[in-house]
Amino acid sequence: MKRRVTPELLDSDSGSPSEIAGSLADLRRINRYFGSASTLSHLLRIVAAKSRSSHLSLLDVGAASGDLATNVARRLQSQNIHIAVTLLDRAVSHFGNPNPNGGPHVAADALALPFRDSTFDVVACSTFAHHLDPDELLRFANQALRVARLAVIINDIRRHPLHLALVYAGFPLFRSRVTRHDGPASVRRAYTIDEMRALLQQSQAASIEISRHYLFRMGAIAWK
Repeated sequence: MKRRVTPELLDSDSGSPSEIAGSLADLRRINRYFGSASTLSHLLRIVAAKSRSSHLSLLDVGAASGDLATNVARRLQSQNIHIAVTLLDRAVSHFGNPNPNGGPHVAADALALPFRDSTFDVVACSTFAHHLDPDELLRFANQALRVARLAVIINDIRRHPLHLALVYAGFPLFRSRVTRHDGPASVRRAYTIDEMRALLQQSQAASIEISRHYLFRMGAIAWK
């Protein structure tokens, strides 16, 4: 299945306010129940174990409302891993309420992160990397590695024909036409594990780990 880029409506807020809100609500539900939260939790546990730290500062890029980071922080707190979260998204309108984790949120460009070197222990993005073209993804990875002290986490979907079929089968679950457009577009433009590995090997990472996860997700850790 060849990678094909179709512009996604949510990327440019192409829809009515209610359609955009409905799509963001769809994404919150997808994150919670279809593997994104469990994948990010798993990857952060690895970083915590290898760094021997029970307290991590996290920059969540493309965070939207911050629901995913909140869910993950709560899961990990029960395992004595404490995550201090800063949210970053390109659009202030995506944040909604104040950061539910109590930390700051920042409206900025993911390809030009407005932070000093090694500001956060971990920089992560979830279901965001596939929005970037290969050169942009490499640029983001190097920006994130600059800002991270320990590692960069990429938690994303994998391109696969069966995944695309599952998205179409899930249409009745989506509230917004924006999601019904963007869901298939996301799968078509997603990267395979081999493609992600090849791109990250061009970055400034010292080493790379990539794993498969539930429902056609992948988890990549680029170590500083």
